[in-house]
Amino acid sequence: MTTAPTSADTGDLTADTWPIAVCMHGFARPGAAPLHDAPVERWDEVLAEVADLGFTALEIADNHIRPADLEESRREELLAVAKQHGVEIISVHVQRQSVIHPTEGERNLAYAHRSIDAAAALGMSVFSTGLHHPFSEAQAKALWFWTAPGWKDPDDAETRALCVSRLRELGEHCASVGLPMSLEMYEDTYLGTADSAVQLVQEIGLDNVGLNPDIGNLVRLHRPIEDWREMHAKTLPYANYWHVKNYIRDEAGDGSWFTATPTSMELGLINYREVVRDAVALGFRGPFLMEQYGGDSLGVCATNMRYLKTLLPR
Repeated sequence: MTTAPTSADTGDLTADTWPIAVCMHGFARPGAAPLHDAPVERWDEVLAEVADLGFTALEIADNHIRPADLEESRREELLAVAKQHGVEIISVHVQRQSVIHPTEGERNLAYAHRSIDAAAALGMSVFSTGLHHPFSEAQAKALWFWTAPGWKDPDDAETRALCVSRLRELGEHCASVGLPMSLEMYEDTYLGTADSAVQLVQEIGLDNVGLNPDIGNLVRLHRPIEDWREMHAKTLPYANYWHVKNYIRDEAGDGSWFTATPTSMELGLINYREVVRDAVALGFRGPFLMEQYGGDSLGVCATNMRYLKTLLPR
């Protein structure tokens, strides 16, 4: 992969024009029908709220809406209602559908291919995915799923080679329809450390395949972690899309306990003023995605969007 040039020149991108999207966590309603099956009137409510919050872009997470499984007429409805509210559907994030799942890997690979075609048909700017698996039973029961054990990619050369091969196949498909592919960092997968994630992108070896350096996924873990500055320094040169969120983290000096809770970008452990500056200087020009768990997710995302704009070139 060819990394982005080192430059502080952002061309036409400024704080007012940089693509900043909101996640869909805040639109889940316990007991309500899934958004995928909701009538267009519900979609209209969602897109109206996105616009009211000040966002002009939305990431579609496939646990809410699966673009690959929408009829063409439904895709047209989704695009029409988004356009009505001045919102761009900027990306699809295919999550917990690992292409190296021991029993569902081939099915997940086929689904990812269909998702890429759907993203292109909907005029999206990014195809985003990762290697995380469905929640374990313990994760599903936990207050915060990251505090319970989940899947771990095997330390096995053959499985890793299969991973590289399948992700390269998806990256080539993305390139053929003019899309970048971004791989989200996530614990206990081949994207779970800075070194392993960078190595994976290098092994894939395609210019349109990069990293989503979502270091927040690692900062929140109740265990020892890599230094967040070092992780960003290694991964930002390969970043092409960026889920940003933050956590207040505390830990005992003797390593006997760890804790982390969600907070705004400005208040958490990661100094985004520092890492956004570094990313722009390294050549990052991809979209940002505001993400937040717990509480008023949408409200915090809107707060984070306003904060992020103060960090971007004017």
